[in-house]
Amino acid sequence: MKTVDTFLPLPVTIDECRARGWQEIDIILVTGDAYVDHPSFGIALIGRLLESKGYRVAILAQPRYDCNDDFTRFGKPRLFFGVSGGNLDSIVANYTGNGKVREKDAYSPGGNPWRGSKREKQARRRPDRASLFYANLARSAYKNVPIILGGVEASLRRFIHYDYKQEKLRGSLLSDAKADLLVYGMGERSILQIAERLDKGHSLTGIAGTCERLSEKDFQNWQKEHEEKITLLPSWQDIHHRKALFLQAEKEVDSQARSFADRILIQKQQSAWIIQHPQSSILSSKEMDSLYELDFTRCEHPAFPDVPAARMIQHSLTTVRGCCGNCSFCAITRHQGPAITSRSQESLLREAETVSSMKNFNGTISDLGGPTANLYGVSCRIGSCKRYDCLYPKVCKNLQIDEESLLSLLRKISSLPRVRHLFISSGLRMELLIQTPKLFKEIIRSHTPGALKIAPEHTEQEVLELMHKESHEQLKKLLTLGRKLAQELKKKIHFSPYIISAHPGCREHHTAALVQRLQQLDLELTQFQDFTPTPGTLATAMYVTGLHRDTGEPIYVPRNHSERMKQRRILEKELHRKKNFSNSPTHQWKKKSRKKTRS
Repeated sequence: MKTVDTFLPLPVTIDECRARGWQEIDIILVTGDAYVDHPSFGIALIGRLLESKGYRVAILAQPRYDCNDDFTRFGKPRLFFGVSGGNLDSIVANYTGNGKVREKDAYSPGGNPWRGSKREKQARRRPDRASLFYANLARSAYKNVPIILGGVEASLRRFIHYDYKQEKLRGSLLSDAKADLLVYGMGERSILQIAERLDKGHSLTGIAGTCERLSEKDFQNWQKEHEEKITLLPSWQDIHHRKALFLQAEKEVDSQARSFADRILIQKQQSAWIIQHPQSSILSSKEMDSLYELDFTRCEHPAFPDVPAARMIQHSLTTVRGCCGNCSFCAITRHQGPAITSRSQESLLREAETVSSMKNFNGTISDLGGPTANLYGVSCRIGSCKRYDCLYPKVCKNLQIDEESLLSLLRKISSLPRVRHLFISSGLRMELLIQTPKLFKEIIRSHTPGALKIAPEHTEQEVLELMHKESHEQLKKLLTLGRKLAQELKKKIHFSPYIISAHPGCREHHTAALVQRLQQLDLELTQFQDFTPTPGTLATAMYVTGLHRDTGEPIYVPRNHSERMKQRRILEKELHRKKNFSNSPTHQWKKKSRKKTRS
């Protein structure tokens, strides 16, 4: 069994490189986050994968962006700079959905987003549109070194996209950054092929899962060779003359992502063409097993202490990748893909043993999940679906749900000697829980960390349709079944619903009705978020165009601050009402009475 505490993180200083006997670095990976050597962090995952193939990889984490000094720290990389904004889009990491500066940063040491005093104009650890800054600084440091963009920020900004901080459409990040290539999606296959080609001195053109940038002249020559495989998206000029075409473009990109089409998407920017090659094939279960079992230390590099996100996920396990839910406001399908890949039980059991052997392991595995925990073991009966829209408006008849697989995994990991608690903290799809009552009961019995997270998002059908979410009836069925199972177990269950306010199509009366329905269901509102128009979602396209995602008809969109705040205040009022009720003398007396009765 591997002992995590003996592993070394990837180097972040030149001294650490020299200690390994390296005279030259092959690849420098740049990230807007602190370096946490855990497979939940994309930069660590890619870095360890490249290392496992024999490449000398260094991490440049949260570099200064007012000069290029940090980009010369390791000297000139032999192959390329790999540039990522971090685990989140940098605008999402730096600002709330309403454009306010975030005072906490889960991906920075101490949760502090500032290098020094926040009064300093350029004092953030991570700049806005970090990938763009880093690419320009890398280019200024070493003119002829290839620059490869990757990660969530690049993936979702690969075509014309909306930037909610600037409140305007922007061109492709690849075009703005003038990088050599952009990797979209999870990127493991693409990055290995890029490294191999550069190592052999070969061209980077035509790699699956990548986007290229071509000048007008080069595009004309390229087009002649690929005419039959091309799908043309509305251009920058088209979209600025007719904004409705932005929705059309986003729907085409979404359709291609879900169907695994072999078409090449192209889009004219202001002065260049963006060419998206077909996506890479997804990793098999065996490949995912090997990837997640590489020699991760599972904690922060000593140079980046006390990173909140590291504490939260240090003793967690990723079981599944991809999501077939295709919610309008979510970019997981666009980035991770719609097909579900589940790791083997044997691999997860080995990883759980590794985690439980850590010196700081306290007996609790904090999460067994992924984008959606109970998609583990799910597969498609026909295997060649072009829609991959498996949960809307109801669960597809061809979706095979393997209830026993996740049940068996929970039991096996729970039985390990040092594991006292095994929780599922990731979200759970309600319609799947309803169809798996044995699993639902086991989760209530032993694997709920205080509250069971569910995501109805809303209750009103008009809004749910725009969200591409299941009907409100599913929430009622889930609560009825969950409370019945909890009663059988003689346990009290608390459901924690996640709600989105001010989504395109949502009016004040919808939000008021939402609160009323939650009260009727005796479901306590504990958390909600104002809709954030992030790049790469159909909800954002609806926000920009004011059009229905399916019909193209005009819809109401709460855009300005006052419209959004009206809905927020309705939900805040409910939060305060619940809080005041819970702290009232009458409620406290009833709680004490119930405790005495149980005693």
